[in-house]
Amino acid sequence: MGTLGYAAMFEQFAPNDLLKWSRMAEDAGFGSVMASDHFHPWTPSQGQSGFVWAWMGALGAQTSRVRFGPGVTAPGFRYHPVILAQASATLAAMFPGRFWFGIGAGEALNEHVVGRYWPEALVRLEILEQSVEVIRKLFSGKVTRFRGEHFNVESARLYTLPETPPPIYIATSGPINAERTGRIADGIITVGAADEKIRTLLGRFEKGASDVGKNPATMARIIQLHISWAESREAAVEQAVREWPNGGMAFPKGDIRHPEDFEAMAKIVRAENFEGRVFMSPDLAEHTAHIQHFIDLGFDEVYVHNVGRNQEAFIRAFGREVAPKLRWPSRTS
Repeated sequence: MGTLGYAAMFEQFAPNDLLKWSRMAEDAGFGSVMASDHFHPWTPSQGQSGFVWAWMGALGAQTSRVRFGPGVTAPGFRYHPVILAQASATLAAMFPGRFWFGIGAGEALNEHVVGRYWPEALVRLEILEQSVEVIRKLFSGKVTRFRGEHFNVESARLYTLPETPPPIYIATSGPINAERTGRIADGIITVGAADEKIRTLLGRFEKGASDVGKNPATMARIIQLHISWAESREAAVEQAVREWPNGGMAFPKGDIRHPEDFEAMAKIVRAENFEGRVFMSPDLAEHTAHIQHFIDLGFDEVYVHNVGRNQEAFIRAFGREVAPKLRWPSRTS
């Protein structure tokens, strides 16, 4: 059975509000929460950047059923992978079977703050792969030593461990990294894109998994969909342009450092720039069909991010009118 998830966006909303809405989402029938990990918002007007790792402990304690994880954290810059392993193991021990660990290569917007040289994309992927290796070693409970090009680990061991390590999901948008993700991770996280790109991405992910003897059918396929739901089509478009202008920027954003730079670029974003990137509609049936399309493409967890400030109405409406109508195919293992 698949999962409709709530995307808790720390760039836009205060932590206490997101906690309240995540509890509402659980009550409304959402099965999981994906919480973004940002040091900065995309634009100053989005206005928030709470520390998600503190918040996830509160989420676990104040809910009883939803699974949750960061979507996503970048190891190797703000966080050494040793610390991420410790944090993840603790959450997984506190909330068995509920915590998953989402990681990615990161963006300068959040990671440049520690003052390190910001590397090229291929180097960031190397750092990501080395981080997964270190984290898995630590999840074993054994003393870990590691000497790599990007960081070292000296005689580290985790003493607080869950019975089962949390799954590691990697955010992926390109075919080369998708194949690597299949080899080293337990699942893939991506965002909405053209069907051909999605099929290629999942195909390469499955190939990478099969190449190392994994069964792709047992691995998680996760997608985050950005939507704008409002009382009219015009309001949905206006809401997207105002609240989530970065969603209309169809170019690589990983090297841009400052919210003020995104704010300047937002001035040239127009409604047509959101085509294929943010689904804008007042019609719940259209939203249901949009989500169903990605389920049919092969995703078993779909996290919906409504870009508007109308979060309570969105959660109630989607829990009542959308979630019950989704058809989740079973995958054989």
